[in-house]
Amino acid sequence: MTHPSGVTEHHRYLIIGAGPAGLQLSYYLQQTGCDYVTVERADAPGEFFRRFPRHRGLISLNKVHTVSADPEIRLRWDWNSLLHEPFDLPFADYSRQYYPNADDMVRYLADFAAHHRLAIHYGVAVDKVTKQDGTFLAHTADRVYSADCLIMATGWGRPHIPDVPGIQHAVGYESMSTDPADYAGQRVLILGKGNSAFETASAILGHASMVHLASPRPMRLAWNTKHPGDVRGHHGAVMDSYQFKTLHSVLDCVIDEIVPTGEGYRVHLTYTHADGETAVMDYESVLRCTGFAMDTSVFGAGARPQLVPSGRMPATAPDWQSVDVDGLYFAGTIAQDRDFKKASSAFVDGFRYNLRTLTALLRERYEDVPLPFDTVPADAETLTGALLDRVNWSSALWTQFEFLVDAVVVDPGTGQARHYHDLPEDLVVTRFADEEYCYTFGLRWGREPYPDVFAIERHPQPDRAAESAFIHPVLRRYRHGELVDELHLLEDLLAEWRRPDRHVLPLQDHLAKDLPR
Repeated sequence: MTHPSGVTEHHRYLIIGAGPAGLQLSYYLQQTGCDYVTVERADAPGEFFRRFPRHRGLISLNKVHTVSADPEIRLRWDWNSLLHEPFDLPFADYSRQYYPNADDMVRYLADFAAHHRLAIHYGVAVDKVTKQDGTFLAHTADRVYSADCLIMATGWGRPHIPDVPGIQHAVGYESMSTDPADYAGQRVLILGKGNSAFETASAILGHASMVHLASPRPMRLAWNTKHPGDVRGHHGAVMDSYQFKTLHSVLDCVIDEIVPTGEGYRVHLTYTHADGETAVMDYESVLRCTGFAMDTSVFGAGARPQLVPSGRMPATAPDWQSVDVDGLYFAGTIAQDRDFKKASSAFVDGFRYNLRTLTALLRERYEDVPLPFDTVPADAETLTGALLDRVNWSSALWTQFEFLVDAVVVDPGTGQARHYHDLPEDLVVTRFADEEYCYTFGLRWGREPYPDVFAIERHPQPDRAAESAFIHPVLRRYRHGELVDELHLLEDLLAEWRRPDRHVLPLQDHLAKDLPR
């Protein structure tokens, strides 16, 4: 259809970006018969993975061999597949490597889009997004797309460049040489201590004479934080080299200035944990590996979203909608504000479940399709069975620990309960703020500051389950939006929470005492 304003194409939903998030959301909207279109500036999906990571090794697990034949449970350790039914296109058909190559992801995404015949317009660069009279307008070279709802699935659009005097002299991760021989014999400073920094250090460790990784804060090790985006154990050679006095080092410091000297760079720094000690260090190469940020240049009048304080991603409400632009939603890695540095919303294995839930929320708002739930009797035995069945089976609750939960809302008048699946816990709290009996059930880690996460004293008694360090089920009760009660169930090495003495009876007894009579 053509409009006087020059709009040539209108859809209920417009998705910008055909990376894994754009493909996953496209799949779910298509499966439910929604009117959508996805536009992508590149000529194929997954453009980010054609360039990154620079050394081509992914950090997303691809555990091909598991103890279960159930596809749902196997997804717990398949961090790359997109969700689809029937599950006939698993990522394991593209790589058998535990840490696969990014080129395998590129092939997989192209095949996924083709296999499901997703409505994607390739080679379409969006120059500007505006909002007029409640309608979003995406301006491209030859047409304007209009939509009632806009979902940005663009991924990271630009490097994050810290405010450091002389930072322009550092070579960015996006353009640096990946040939280790180019750093032979050099003293190399890597700005950053995330996975891109450690990826780079690992690649040149045997070639450079000295590698320093620097940032103001200590490195965050994934085995301590449980966040897959923090530094992973397979970069252990870098940390070994630091502790074994090879002159390769990990520095907590502020970079005060980077000054070119003609033959290299002189870097002035102040140590973070050394009573203000300063130092001047010389390097032949300075590499900037400080992560990425969302490109906001596309947003125009009426559509520019508020950002988080760092400016790297949008500030979002519990439903992944912009906090200040109605109808503007975010998908994928840029939609991690609600569980930043906690669960896996920044990665395929996490946001694939978020997008399944987002689809249901969008259909509720724009298609008048009620948010789905199961109706179950609100008695302790029935609810215990339903909740334990879910937590023992769901890959969403497993992957999106401490973020996605099942919700049970009890109606004391009817003795029935509504059982919702895979909702963000903060959404549950706000959505059901008027309810007297609102329960959430999900998985959580012990978050004590353990001195050594590999030597934790365990107390395997049900009444000490709150001291569990490993991932374990947690029931919470909210009354009118306030947390009033919490029950932990004991951890289990094989993640099987069905023992009568440790899991079934403690949960059933707790519910029997708490449910309305």
